[in-house]
Amino acid sequence: MSVRTLEREEPNYFGAGPALLPTSVLQEAAYDLISYQGENLGVGEISHRSKPAIQVIDDTKAHLKELMNIPDTHEVFFIQGGGTNGFSTIAYNLIANYAKKTGKKGKAAYAVTGSWSKKAAEEASRLGFDVDVVVNTKDSKFTTIPEYSEWKSIDKESTAYLYVCDNETVHGVEFHSVPGSDYLPEGVELVADMSSNILSREIDVSKYGLIMAGAQKNIGLAGLTIYIMKKSLLEQASDDELRALNIPLVPIAFHYPTVVSNNSAYNTIPIFTCHILKLVLAKVLKEGGVSAIEKINNEKAKILYTALDKYPNVYKVPVKTDVRSKMNVVFTLVDNEREAAFISEAAEQKLTGLKGHRSVGGMRASIYNAVTLKSVELLVDFINKFAENK
Repeated sequence: MSVRTLEREEPNYFGAGPALLPTSVLQEAAYDLISYQGENLGVGEISHRSKPAIQVIDDTKAHLKELMNIPDTHEVFFIQGGGTNGFSTIAYNLIANYAKKTGKKGKAAYAVTGSWSKKAAEEASRLGFDVDVVVNTKDSKFTTIPEYSEWKSIDKESTAYLYVCDNETVHGVEFHSVPGSDYLPEGVELVADMSSNILSREIDVSKYGLIMAGAQKNIGLAGLTIYIMKKSLLEQASDDELRALNIPLVPIAFHYPTVVSNNSAYNTIPIFTCHILKLVLAKVLKEGGVSAIEKINNEKAKILYTALDKYPNVYKVPVKTDVRSKMNVVFTLVDNEREAAFISEAAEQKLTGLKGHRSVGGMRASIYNAVTLKSVELLVDFINKFAENK
């Protein structure tokens, strides 16, 4: 029988989510789960409206504001769930805001650049909203993102927001620029799902009407979603006004103004999950903030893509160079019959989590913030040796 301990050999894990977390964070959280702040209760057992729990929420918000330089024009809040819950609630809330401003139902523009943005657009349509797909890269198998000049024009007279998935976890494409005024009309809000690349690089939050991110891919545990939203977008038409415009009403637990007015604790927020997020953010702050993390992430992506590109007769990276994700590196083998061997031999070297998403196959190395440069160097070494021993 093995002895249980809070120590572990540092894993070289490249899973896409739930993803790797820093061992030091997990160790601290493990103690806090048993006894929090010297009490005979753990952080997962306290009331979500108690002073210690509210402090966890407030500290987490403060860390995010500092790390992302979030302006006073924006609110930070949390809701249970993940990305699917997030993109479903966005349509309700932003169309309700548009109705307040214009007295019209309005519609939503969606950029479909991978499986997650595709699901978001389909769900908004299923829920009864008018969806306008302005770009769809399905024909390219979601391997590219065209220039904004090639996208369908947005109808500025009736469009509430443009939705993009900033980093497509499954297909490995990432936006490396933001739609400017030459494409995005004034008054149309930019909405971004950043579930798999939040805090991986510095961004200008002021350019976004709303940023949504499930925590479990890059900075936390499953069960909590982060929202960073313009305060002006919290104003919504009344329920009666929405009914008159045939706009569906969002369930109260996902009604953003209610969540914000109750400091993310209208219903039972998973405080332990929020505590994990707080600890991760504190660690990032201590280690130099997002700018420091970005430098490491750039180096990780650079050496990994360089290794894969070095052996075009062995590896194939389907994503176009200018939109390659720095978080989710997808690739296949030219001889796909060797993919099982690649996965198993990598596992023998304790390099795990490399199997691609079931919908696309191949391999995927998710190199999130918690994945160290050393882990990526070990993976690069394996990639080189596997190619040379073909």
